[in-house]
Amino acid sequence: MAGLKSTMVVLVIMMVAFFQVRSIMAQTRHIVGDSLGWTIPSGGAATYATWASQQTFTVGDTLFFNFTSGMHNVAEVSQAAYSPCASTNTLSLNPTGPATITLTRPGPHYYICTIVSHCQIGQKLTINVSPLSVATPESTPLSPQSIIATPPSAFELSPTGSAIPPQSSASPTFAAAVPATLLAVALAAFY
Repeated sequence: MAGLKSTMVVLVIMMVAFFQVRSIMAQTRHIVGDSLGWTIPSGGAATYATWASQQTFTVGDTLFFNFTSGMHNVAEVSQAAYSPCASTNTLSLNPTGPATITLTRPGPHYYICTIVSHCQIGQKLTINVSPLSVATPESTPLSPQSIIATPPSAFELSPTGSAIPPQSSASPTFAAAVPATLLAVALAAFY
């Protein structure tokens, strides 16, 4: 009986460690402009500024720029090049759409479309990326009743009609439900 209890203690510790690592590695996929995508916005540069103000960007997150190759591109530029829409000496250029960019460093990031005058008429984005922070575990203990696997939400459709996987959310996934179920079983063995 003592061997079973020590095994259960080890299992519980492993589950807690798993949840801690999972929360640290969590990332968000930001679809730039949401359903608008990466295009010339009818509201000018304020469109992307408004979108960015409603997001929280963290190192490890990704930006998904949904655009058609040849119609648009996305370049990361310096702060000095952002305001005048200067496309020389870009930090990176993604000419093929759609493009996914992983945010690897904290601080301000500046993106423009370098095609003709797209940037000048509003196809530009500035964001501020926060450093990766360690998330604290939930204060509420898990119980078998609190572990409910929910089906993944439906895919979104891009303006071009292609499927876009859903943004990450706080709802549990199958990958999180399995270890959580094992944790609940281990805890139930103690009682």
